[in-house]
Amino acid sequence: MRMLGALIIVIPLASQPAVADIKRHASIPEPLHGSWAPSSDGCGSDDKSVIVLAAKAYTSAEAKCAVDWVSETAAPRGPIYSARLRCTGQPVRPPSMINLIIRPDDAKQIAVGLDFGNLKIYQKCPG
Repeated sequence: MRMLGALIIVIPLASQPAVADIKRHASIPEPLHGSWAPSSDGCGSDDKSVIVLAAKAYTSAEAKCAVDWVSETAAPRGPIYSARLRCTGQPVRPPSMINLIIRPDDAKQIAVGLDFGNLKIYQKCPG
């Protein structure tokens, strides 16, 4: 009888689907703000590979984007962010919506890309 009672309690708990804990933010987290380049040598203002992350903006040589929201998902090596962006390109194109993945590796290095298979490593530019 005790075994039956334990099963009645355990089965509904065990059958719950796994749910990722996702937090939604209105902007890109402050530790990610700043200019980022593929190498510290590429931090010059004329370098086309530099990206800039701000609270409500993402800027690259290809696009200027406004941040709609940012989803934060827990991962074994730290949080992974997915920023929902509304972008316009160069030359002027109609606005498009993209999701940008941002995975901080440490305070001075992040991986950024449109999907996990194409993440590119960036170093934080000084100042």
